[in-house]
Amino acid sequence: MADPKGFMTTPRQDWPRRPVEERVRDWDEVYVPGALLPIINQQADRCMDCGIPFCHDACPLGNLIPEWNDLVSRDDWRAAADRLHATNNFPEFTGRLCPAPCEAGCVLAINQPAVTIKNVEVAIADRAWELGFAPPRPPDRLSGRTVAVIGSGPTGLAAAQQLTRAGHTVAVFEKDDRLGGLMRYGIPEFKMEKHHLERRIAQMRAEGTKFRTSTAVGRDIGAAELRSRYDAVVIATGATAWRELDVPGRELAGIHQAMEYLPLANRVREGDLDVSPMSAAGKHVVIVGGGDTGADCLGTAVREGAASVTQLDIYAQPGAERDEDTEPWPTYPKIYRLSAAHEEAGALRTAPAADADARLFAASTLRFTGDADGQVRSLHLVEVDAERRPVSGTGRTLPADLVLLALGFFGPDRADGLVDQLGLAMEPRGTIARDAGFATSAPGVFAAGDAARGQSLIVWAIAEGRAVAAAVDRHLTGSSRLPAPIGPYDRPMTV
Repeated sequence: MADPKGFMTTPRQDWPRRPVEERVRDWDEVYVPGALLPIINQQADRCMDCGIPFCHDACPLGNLIPEWNDLVSRDDWRAAADRLHATNNFPEFTGRLCPAPCEAGCVLAINQPAVTIKNVEVAIADRAWELGFAPPRPPDRLSGRTVAVIGSGPTGLAAAQQLTRAGHTVAVFEKDDRLGGLMRYGIPEFKMEKHHLERRIAQMRAEGTKFRTSTAVGRDIGAAELRSRYDAVVIATGATAWRELDVPGRELAGIHQAMEYLPLANRVREGDLDVSPMSAAGKHVVIVGGGDTGADCLGTAVREGAASVTQLDIYAQPGAERDEDTEPWPTYPKIYRLSAAHEEAGALRTAPAADADARLFAASTLRFTGDADGQVRSLHLVEVDAERRPVSGTGRTLPADLVLLALGFFGPDRADGLVDQLGLAMEPRGTIARDAGFATSAPGVFAAGDAARGQSLIVWAIAEGRAVAAAVDRHLTGSSRLPAPIGPYDRPMTV
């Protein structure tokens, strides 16, 4: 603890964002380049070095937050990078994409703004690459065992890296033409530029991990055949089965799932397309769903030049402060948060009818109506109470040329045949069933990440990948020294 009074004398200061008018004209990350490093030492100094760091429990990876805060405050970037990578394979991903439950669990957050843990994390990660503190770590010797990992999202990549470093020969199978899963085609460039992903994949290749793209297991290669070729298989395909909105007019043209829309915008950034066939340019856009995916659609539509963008959230607008009765510290509270996309929409007035920024809260979709050609033109909604019951007299209509459904996901998509070909047992909620050791009902087949846990955060996905790697290593060799930060039944802290 470099400054024992730092948390009393230094106010919280976040990584500043670029001006709205500037950043909506490009797809670069929203933060001011180079503006984090000058402030991060003092921000790390705000860490109290509390005797019982609840941030550890709030983070499923068990990140050693007070340790690397202290090291950053002393400018010891090498040691900070070592401590950070000891628990997290990809801190540059979580530092940009995780909503930081660790900050909700910060002891300082009981009565003051929390330490900027997420900013410190990304500063360490970026500094580690800049200074050469993240070299490839190939194994000293090979075990002679082989593992197939299906899916190259954060869970699959974390599992593959851990198993490769343990000496196993690992091949990652990805159905898309590029690696990264939702980090590649679901996360917009303004939230995480893809060179961060490419850099990690290059590191993994240098360590010995093999990658097979454009290969859907169950369709391009039989699941049973793959199982016969490898000593173990890890299913990390994510929860890609999206939730539907069963209301009149859903069949109209111009109504799409968010994960149909976002990948096309990302492919434009990759150079595959000149213009997205679902581009929001010049259109009145309504996004149904108030979560992060909806916010990603919002920021994308603004950059594509939409005529207006409105986001519907079925929940009431939360307050600015934690409700200590229902969501006491150190749980992750539902409070009003202003993402970069919402800040942009608010400043640009993209939704004049909205309650705040671009969001209409406590709003439920009743139906869609269209024109004579079957194209959606309007969305009809009603205000709802806390029990989601319609409130009489609150109906209204929004213009809508493009509707994006961002209602979440419930389990793996079974269309490719992977689940059925292996005969995997499933949970009632649509996820893959597994035991306390991450093993599925098929011998030698393990499941991790959203495919088995259900839709969750990137930090939980990486923790699952690390934990399943330890389980597979134990299955192959009889024991494991790999860390297992969580079990398959662990859940975030709640009341």
